Amino acid sequence: MLKVLIPTIMLFPTIWLSSAKWLWPLTTMHSLLIALTSMLWLCWTSETGWSASNYYMATDPLSTPLLVLTCWLLPLMILASQNHINPEPINRQRLYITLLVSLQTFLIMAFGATEIIMFYVMFEATLIPTLIIITRWGNQTERLNAGTYFLFYTLAGSLPLLVALLLLQHSTGTLSMLILQYSQPLALHSWGHMFWWAGCLLAFLVKMPLYGIHLWLPKAHVEAPVAGSMVLAAVLLKLGGYGMMRMMVMLDPLSKELAYPFIILALWGIIMTGSICLRQTDLKSLIAYSSVSHMGLVAGGILIQTPWGFTGAIILMIAHGLVSSALFCLANTTYERTHSRTMILARGLQMIFPLTATWWFIANLANLALPPLPNLMGELTIISSLFNWSPWTIILTGTGTLITAGYSLYLFLMSQRGPTPPHITGLPPFHTREHLLLALHLIPVILLITKPELMWGWCF
Repeated sequence: MLKVLIPTIMLFPTIWLSSAKWLWPLTTMHSLLIALTSMLWLCWTSETGWSASNYYMATDPLSTPLLVLTCWLLPLMILASQNHINPEPINRQRLYITLLVSLQTFLIMAFGATEIIMFYVMFEATLIPTLIIITRWGNQTERLNAGTYFLFYTLAGSLPLLVALLLLQHSTGTLSMLILQYSQPLALHSWGHMFWWAGCLLAFLVKMPLYGIHLWLPKAHVEAPVAGSMVLAAVLLKLGGYGMMRMMVMLDPLSKELAYPFIILALWGIIMTGSICLRQTDLKSLIAYSSVSHMGLVAGGILIQTPWGFTGAIILMIAHGLVSSALFCLANTTYERTHSRTMILARGLQMIFPLTATWWFIANLANLALPPLPNLMGELTIISSLFNWSPWTIILTGTGTLITAGYSLYLFLMSQRGPTPPHITGLPPFHTREHLLLALHLIPVILLITKPELMWGWCF
């Protein structure tokens, strides 16, 4: 754990002490070295499930892929932000990278925490850098509104969780994940216990987000700069799924009855948000709503509490993290050239940027879960476990899959195919930096086909 956390903390002096000319190359190389070092976590040697450096920080096969994804994303965010942050004064550039690094530090400590209260503190701490990135570097005037939505939705969901955790500490005497899994199951039967159950899950369902409490997400995504959108889609939404997986272990036997409305909302949300995607004109908004749809499937997989459901959820979280981040990068490259996110204004881009059209094609096929990509493995595992739980769910999940295919193809055809309008024939060409950025997103997705046990290791 410390072999990654200490170099991450040492990034702060690197940012503030390096010369202006070397700021971007140095931070990119340093963060890439951290990402490569984090791969060592994937060499699993422990037989007990947990690999701990001390009592408070440990990794197990559930948190390891999420930790590696977090570390992998920082150099990509720095690469993606270079173009639009470069014209700013040097101290603002340093502050921007500092916020990204502090976000990574909080996320490593959140995913690596063994004490639930430490996880809660880090879960909340990620709010601050994300909020500053959205409200300070967002593109439109709506960014303050988006920041307010993001802050209040998350805080309103998190406060009941804090009370629920204090009650759990009072009744069990510990909040350590290592000990709680071996403690006596709680006798939950009263109305108060039902509120406690809801309090435990609400914060994570808002963060995922569940359909119905998802309104902050499209706003935050549309207004955030590219690095904000990337980290929101790839890692911050996964905090919700990870927290749910950790808490579900303790919430029996109430989950069997109380999970029904949340499963219904999650599955209905797949169809509703997919239908919203079909009529979007805004590029980033479409990708944001597709994230809500995929996370609905993850929520359904976690809430039925079967090994297959959990495995599918974690595979889909990792695959979706890389693919949606790649889609936001592609949307940003288009926005930087055309200065518009309206899809109909930038048609026929395949004729002038053929290699970028290939990246769009791969990312869209991964988003609609084409075999043999890991997105399909996650979706199929969740859909089959939901079908095993209740055959009727296949109507909702099957329709959701069809709609996903529909809007993914719509996104590709609207932005890449068709006649090229004369006003975009003079756009500047793509940089090597942007192709490298997309390769570093999509090559891991393709490589994960060959070794999927890196992701599903928790349940099998």
